[in-house]
Amino acid sequence: MPTELLTAGQPSRAARLVDRHSRSVLFSQLDKILHGEIIVEEPGLSRSFGRPGWLRARVAVEDPAFYRLTALGGTLGAAESYLDGHWNCADLTALCRILVRNADVMDQIEGAVARVAAAAARRLFRSRRNTVEGARRNIHDHYDLGNDFFELFLDDTMTYSCGVFESPEASLRDASIAKIDRLCRKLRLTPSDHLLEIGTGWGAFAIHAASRYGCRVTSTTISSRQLDWARRAVSEAGLADRVTLLHEDYRNLRGQYDKLVSVEMIEAVGREYLKTYFETCRRLLKPAGLFALQGIFLAEHRYEQYCRQVDFIQRYVFPGSFIPSRGAVARAAANLFTLLHEEDITPHYAETLRRWRHAFHANAAAVRKLGYPERFLRLWHFYFCYCEAAFEERNCMNFQLLLAAS
Repeated sequence: MPTELLTAGQPSRAARLVDRHSRSVLFSQLDKILHGEIIVEEPGLSRSFGRPGWLRARVAVEDPAFYRLTALGGTLGAAESYLDGHWNCADLTALCRILVRNADVMDQIEGAVARVAAAAARRLFRSRRNTVEGARRNIHDHYDLGNDFFELFLDDTMTYSCGVFESPEASLRDASIAKIDRLCRKLRLTPSDHLLEIGTGWGAFAIHAASRYGCRVTSTTISSRQLDWARRAVSEAGLADRVTLLHEDYRNLRGQYDKLVSVEMIEAVGREYLKTYFETCRRLLKPAGLFALQGIFLAEHRYEQYCRQVDFIQRYVFPGSFIPSRGAVARAAANLFTLLHEEDITPHYAETLRRWRHAFHANAAAVRKLGYPERFLRLWHFYFCYCEAAFEERNCMNFQLLLAAS
């Protein structure tokens, strides 16, 4: 491809021709939308695609390079173009919901050239495999952005996972505590239990379990920033005698525990390590021990395609992440655990993400003061909306599973 098409600054004549052609190609695909309505606007142009109704999104094209980047990079190219400010959308969650509902159309937009770009992204993604060292690097790239950053949109428990809103009036903090306590009750925790937590986060679960139920807790993380915060929080709660915090990969742990909990850590395991994850959890549990797992699961009908591609989250937000399907989890846990109970809390994640997004925007000035550029703010806005739409449309789901060691 001529390099002049990709040069920054004033677009060349060739680039403008490619932009116009790319717009025609994209519009021909958007004409196939059957669910929801997308209105594309730019100076002197307004086109409507789909069917008018309550689900509507208006896309304002600020730079026609958007069309070219989408044609060349597919959905990842469109996302990159958004990060660079080439287009805007007042209701990005609605747009993402429409795209999920019209997944067959979006698949067609991934043309031949876009598939080449996707193949390159897959090669990059494979280089971020979750080996013991690779997992540490991947976790560092997301969770070690800084505790002061995450404080700006999480509640004061610093819970970074789906809450459970038990009433419309519940605050984000209420939902975080309700989720944690629900898992504790499912585990039937007692003061005589020694609980292992895989994935400490900022320590909210360990502190709640030890203070409310009197059990001993050993919790492990590979995020140094989270560990520092959790150590301080445990000390301030006066629980240093009951909570032990480790800076260790779960695969390196030894011993056996009465109960085990892991909250939205399975997404950081990686497809090739799913079986290892469940084998390790089984090894760390005493016979008939209980295992409470909260995780994000991909819709089964999208799973095989997901395994062949790299999505926005993997490329820009969580390097090395992988969302398994319920079927994939069942296969990985077969002959190791028996499922005792499952609860679908998917709708609560859409609400959790909305609350995070609103808090993030309310503190946008503080994010900028931390030194993060505008592109970073746009990335996180896209991330929140993208995920909120996935849970609203049940392209992704969130379950609490209670398992017993076989």
